[in-house]
Amino acid sequence: MIKRSPTGKAVFLKFSTVFLFLSVIVFQGKAQNKYELNSGWKCAPISNVKDKGADVSRPAYSTSAWMPAVVPGTVLTSLIADKKMPDPFYGMNNEQIPDIYRTGRDYYTYWFVKDFKEHVPQNGNQVYLNFRGVNYSCDVFLNGHKLNDKLHSGMFLRQSYNITKWIAKGGNNRVAVIVYPPDVVGNPNGGQGGDGTIARNVGIQYTAGWDWIQPIKDRNTGIWDKVIIEKTGAVRIADPHVVALVPGVRQPEGSQQPAVIQVSAEVENATNLSVTGELRYNLDGTIVSKKVTLKPNSIQSVQLSDYTLKNPKLWWPNGYGAQHLYAMHLQFVTAANKISDQDDIQVGVRQLTTEWNARTESRQININGQKIFIKGGNWIVSDEMLRFSDARYDAEVRFHRDMNLNLIRVWGGALIERPEFYEACDKYGMLVFQDMWGSGDCNGRWTDPMKLDDQWTRRKYPDDHDLYIKSVEDQIKMVRNYPSLAMWCGGNEITPPEDILITLRDTVMPKLDNTRWFIPYSNSEEMSRNVLGGNGDGPYGIQSLSTFWAHKTYPFNSEVGSVGVSDYESLKRFIPAKNMVLPEYDEVTGKTKTDSVWDYHKYIGYDGFIDKYGKAKDVEDFATKAQLVNYDQYRGLMEGFSSHMWDWYTGTIIWKTQNPWTAMRGQMYDYYLDPNACLYGLHNGSEPLHIMYDPTDGMVMVANNTFKTHANMMLVAKAYNMDGKETMLTQVFSDVTPATTKRYLSLKKEIDALAKDKGVFLCLQLLDKDKKTLSENIYWIADEKGNYSGLEKMSKRDLSATAKQLNNDKIEVTLTNNGNGPLAFFNRLSLVNADTKQRVLPAFYSDNYVSVLPGEEKKVIIEYKEASKKNLAISLSGWNVNEKTIQINK
Repeated sequence: MIKRSPTGKAVFLKFSTVFLFLSVIVFQGKAQNKYELNSGWKCAPISNVKDKGADVSRPAYSTSAWMPAVVPGTVLTSLIADKKMPDPFYGMNNEQIPDIYRTGRDYYTYWFVKDFKEHVPQNGNQVYLNFRGVNYSCDVFLNGHKLNDKLHSGMFLRQSYNITKWIAKGGNNRVAVIVYPPDVVGNPNGGQGGDGTIARNVGIQYTAGWDWIQPIKDRNTGIWDKVIIEKTGAVRIADPHVVALVPGVRQPEGSQQPAVIQVSAEVENATNLSVTGELRYNLDGTIVSKKVTLKPNSIQSVQLSDYTLKNPKLWWPNGYGAQHLYAMHLQFVTAANKISDQDDIQVGVRQLTTEWNARTESRQININGQKIFIKGGNWIVSDEMLRFSDARYDAEVRFHRDMNLNLIRVWGGALIERPEFYEACDKYGMLVFQDMWGSGDCNGRWTDPMKLDDQWTRRKYPDDHDLYIKSVEDQIKMVRNYPSLAMWCGGNEITPPEDILITLRDTVMPKLDNTRWFIPYSNSEEMSRNVLGGNGDGPYGIQSLSTFWAHKTYPFNSEVGSVGVSDYESLKRFIPAKNMVLPEYDEVTGKTKTDSVWDYHKYIGYDGFIDKYGKAKDVEDFATKAQLVNYDQYRGLMEGFSSHMWDWYTGTIIWKTQNPWTAMRGQMYDYYLDPNACLYGLHNGSEPLHIMYDPTDGMVMVANNTFKTHANMMLVAKAYNMDGKETMLTQVFSDVTPATTKRYLSLKKEIDALAKDKGVFLCLQLLDKDKKTLSENIYWIADEKGNYSGLEKMSKRDLSATAKQLNNDKIEVTLTNNGNGPLAFFNRLSLVNADTKQRVLPAFYSDNYVSVLPGEEKKVIIEYKEASKKNLAISLSGWNVNEKTIQINK
C-alpha cells in the first residue's frame, strides 16, 4: 500500500511496491487524450465572407465554396497547395505572388474553419482547444460562440480555451478563426528586414527579406502551428518544470554519483467543486508524489520534493557521450484513483554551467562539469513558409549531428523553435543557443539608409513591450524541459530595449528558467571579448584557408561563414534551364556577374577559387568544382578554429548551415535535404579525434575533443602524386591528452617540394594498436602557383563498388581501388530510384565525397526511411571515376 506523510509532503516509493496499485489506477480512470486538428480545414479571404464569426462557426453555415486550407500553415501555404499561386522556390516565381505591402492587409486576411467530432464530456471532465501559434492576431469562434474576450495578438503567444460548455450535444462541432496579418507588414525594399518596420511586431523579421532570402509575400499570416484538442478530468497540469542538478566533474562512462531531480507544475481545477488528489511522477522505477487540495476554479503551483537519482545515466552533447533520456510520467491522480491529467516528459539528466576563460577572454560552456569546445551552426528556420514536420526536423538536426557539430544557434530574426525541433536536438545531442526576437539590422544598431525610422526609434521596437515579455514567458515555459536547450540570448547582434532586457535578466529568467546561461545579445562582451573592433563576428564569404588557421578572430564567434552552392542535381530543382549560366568572375575588379535567377536566389561568389581547378566549362562543371571548394573551406574553417581551442577560442558557430528556401549560400544541404560537400568537409574537420595539417607552417596536429587520453597511436603521413606513387613522410607513435590540440612536426618543406609542379595528395592517419584507423584526412595540395594543375590531368580510375542491404533502411557500400594507379578522388555516392535515377531524399551517409587510396578500400553506410523506398540503386561519380550505377545485393 502507499503510505502518505501526514504533512502532505512528497512520498518516494520504489516502482515494484506500487505496480499493482498503479495498474488499478490506470484501469479505473482514463488518462489524458490529445489529438491534432491538422486536416479537413477550409479557408476563404475576408472579402468573400460578409457574415459574423458566430454565424460562420455554426456547423450549418455553408463553406462549400471555400478553398481547402493547410493547417498548420500560412495563407500562402494554402494558396500554393491549391495551385492559386506558383511555387515561390522555383526560378523567379516569387515575383508573381502579390506582396502584402502593395495589396494591403485585407488581401491576406483569411477565415479558417474546421469541423470536428467531439461529444459533451461527463462527470466533470473537460475539453480544451489549444493553439500553439497564430500569426498575427485572431478571433476564435466555436459553435456560434466567441471564445476570446478581446483580439488575440502575438505570433508567439499560445492560446488555450476551455470549450467544455460549448461542445455540441450531437457531437458535430465547428471552430472558425479569422486571422489578421502582422499589424506592420514592412516595405520589402531590399534591406535587411526591408525597411525595418516588420520589427514593430512581436514576430518573425526575415519575412520582409534579407541578404539570404526573398520576402515572404503574406508575411507568414495564418494558423502556423499546431491546433490541439485536449481532454482531461477536472484537474489539468500546466507548464511543468523539470530541473536536473549534476554536481561535480563527470565522465560519460562508468558509475555515477547521484543527481538531483526537481519537479514543479501548475495544476488547475476547472470545476465548481473542490478536488483532492496527488501530483506525482514516476522516474526510473520510483514514484514521487504530493497531496494537493484545489479550491473550485483555482490554479495552484506545486513543488514536489527533490528526488535523488542514484547512478544516473547522463545526457551529453554530440561527440562527448550518449544522449540518455528518462521517461517521466507526470500525473494528477484524484482521491478516487482516477488519472485526471498526464504529461509525458523526456528527461535528460545534465547540468550546464559557464565560466570566464581568462586565457581566451570568452565564456566557456561546461556540461556535467566538463568543458565543451563549441562547434556550432546557425539555423534560421526549417521552412520559410513554416511547413514543419517531425520528420523534417529529425532529418535536419541529424545532418548537424553528422557534421560532427554539437550546437545549433537559432537566429533571432526567426522564432523560438518548436518542441519537435528540441526533441530532435535531445535525440542527437545538439545543444541549442536560442535567440529571442530582435536583430541589429531592424532594431537599430547601425545607421541604414534602407530603414524608414531612425536608430533611436528602431531601438524601441517592438511597439508592444508587454506583449514581447508575455510571449517570451510563454515560450520559455513551452521549451524549458528539453536538455538540449543550453542558453537564451536577448537578440541577434543587439539587446532588446533596456526595459525588456532588465525584466528578462532580473525577473523572467530567474523565475522561469534559472539554470541556463542568459546572454544579452549574440556577440556580447559577456560572451566574447572584442579587442579587434568591428561587429564582433565574421568573417563572412570565401576565405583563403590560411585565414582560418593564422588570423585570430573573436574568441567565441557567433557567426563565421563561407559559400555553399550545391551540386548540379540540386541546382536543377529550382533554376530553369535557360538560367543555367556560368557566373563570370573579373579578377581585376573582384566582382562577379551572375544570371538574374542566381542573383534572386542570393548567390555568393566563389571569386577565383573555382578557376584554380581549371576554368569551368558549364554550370555542371562549375557546381562539381564548387564541391571541392566547399569541402576544403569548411574542413579548413573548423580545423583552423580547433587548432587554437582553449588558446584563442572557446567556440565558433558557422554562418550558416541550412536554408529555409532555395538559396545559394550558407548551407550544408539544400532545401530538399540533399547534402553537399560542405557537410562532409565539416564531418571530417569536426570529428572528435582528428588529425590535420596546417597549410601555413606545415604542422601536423591532432585535435582531441574527448575527455580521455589517446595513447599508443601510430601517426602516419604519406604523400601521393597524381599517378598514385606513394612517398612515406613519417610514421611515429603518438599520444594526446584530453580536450586539447597537440602539435607534432612540420612537413612544409617536404610537401612544398612534392607539390611544386602539379600539386600532391597528403594522407594523414591515426591508427590504434590494432592498426584500425582512428582518423584519416586526405588533402589535395596546390602547386607552387596555387593552382590544382595536376588534378586536371589525372588519369581515370576504375573504382570497384559493391552494395548490400543490411536491413530495411540501411545499405553498406564498399569501394575498392584495386592495384596500382592514382587515387580514386572525391567520389559522391547517391541513393537513387533505380528507374528514374532521381535521388532518394533524405538519405544519410556515414561519409561522402570520399577518396580511396591505391590498393585500399572504404565502406560507407547509407541510411534512409524504408517506407515507400523500393527498387533502389546507388549512383557513384568521382573526379577521376566515371559515373556508374551499382545494384544493391539483398
